Amino acid sequence: MKKLVYTPFSIVFGMLGARVGKKAFNAIWGRVSDEPKPSAKEPEISLGRVAASAALEGATLAAATAVARQLSVRAFHHVFGVWPVKAKRKTADDAA
Repeated sequence: MKKLVYTPFSIVFGMLGARVGKKAFNAIWGRVSDEPKPSAKEPEISLGRVAASAALEGATLAAATAVARQLSVRAFHHVFGVWPVKAKRKTADDAA
C-alpha cells in the first residue's frame, strides 16, 4: 500500500529533479563556455569537448536526481509518518 501511495511523490519529485538538473547543467555550461552545448553529431567539435560536456551533464543530472529522490522519501515520511521504502543498508543505530 505504501508503494502505491508513494508513487505520485516519486514521479513528481523525479520530474522536478530532472528539470533542476537541466537548469543546473545549462548554468554551469554557460560559465564554462560561451558556445552552446556541443552535439556529438557535429564533425567539427572535438571529442574532448563532447566528452567533457556529456560527463558534466551526466554528473549534474545524477546529483539532481539523487537529491530529488531523497527529498521525495523525506516528504512522504513527513506527510504520512512512515518511510515508503525499506533501508538497504543497516545504520549504526540499527546495530546497537
